[in-house]
Amino acid sequence: MSSIELRQVAKSWGSTTALHAVDLQIAPGSFCVLLGPSGCGKSTTLRIIAGLETASAGQVLIGGRDVTQLPPAQRGIAMVFQNYALFPHLSVAENISFGLAVRKVPKAEADKRLKDAAELLGLSQLLERKPGQLSGGQQQRVALGRALVAQAHVCLMDEPLSNLDAQLRQEMRAELRELQQRLGLTVVYVTHDQTEAMSMADQVVLLHQGRVEQCATPREMYARPASTFAARFIGTPAMNLLRLSEGAIAGSQVQLPVPAGAALLGLRPEAVHCLGAEGVDAQVIGTEYLGADMVLRCAIGSEQITVRAPGQQAVAVGQALRLAWRAEDMHFFDADGRRMA
Repeated sequence: MSSIELRQVAKSWGSTTALHAVDLQIAPGSFCVLLGPSGCGKSTTLRIIAGLETASAGQVLIGGRDVTQLPPAQRGIAMVFQNYALFPHLSVAENISFGLAVRKVPKAEADKRLKDAAELLGLSQLLERKPGQLSGGQQQRVALGRALVAQAHVCLMDEPLSNLDAQLRQEMRAELRELQQRLGLTVVYVTHDQTEAMSMADQVVLLHQGRVEQCATPREMYARPASTFAARFIGTPAMNLLRLSEGAIAGSQVQLPVPAGAALLGLRPEAVHCLGAEGVDAQVIGTEYLGADMVLRCAIGSEQITVRAPGQQAVAVGQALRLAWRAEDMHFFDADGRRMA
């Protein structure tokens, strides 16, 4: 197992800056997910760790060793790409062991590694097939097998599940997590999908415009988002952000225990409850039926709030409701979008 550390890592192309002095520590044997929208710098960060991109400034350490100037082959890493990068004319066995042949690993050792990886990934009966004869999930396992036979302690994955359908992605998430824990690998995984991040990660690194917006466990990031960006990016439906005016929700008479300087109130849709006689006056302006759940869009004063309600609840557009939430479920943010105590 190897730790990974980035110290003030930056990347620029001319006047364009992709990363701004990123500091990051990834514990050995952990599953770290780099999460964020397109263009936030997550793939650039991964490629700098891999050595496929050169940092404009800063240091990269793997296992305590400074690898900033080392080529990828000398960093002790394996990588799984989004498009799998399989050779269509080679068999599954040849694809998995290709890197071992290039590194001139003795045949007996290469055969043993191939056999172990194939058994681990359920590919033993498919070794003679070509990639074109495999399903998407099987191709993903071949790409993973090629990384495993290298016996690297660090595995880097760049959106490896994005080409799979929803059900297969869910299955592969569970398989990847189980495999990582069983082998004790240090995994750095890039995705824009918050579900992948929340379900697999020990550590989520949320990137925004080339900066680390928040680095925390999935539970911490959901419960205590550091900014309005983190609050809106994590959670489905996204957290409500209601403007505040003179201690009340804008356009209403709903007074709240607002800390000095707070500009926005954050409320998770699942933390808001529909009541009968008590609570805050609201009016339903839209509904979305999802089976077990129903998502309601309601108006409070001049603000809109989304509520996740039970699916069997009968609610119509235009209906008046009373909404309530606990004091501990309120999040306050300042005018710059940063979390307040």
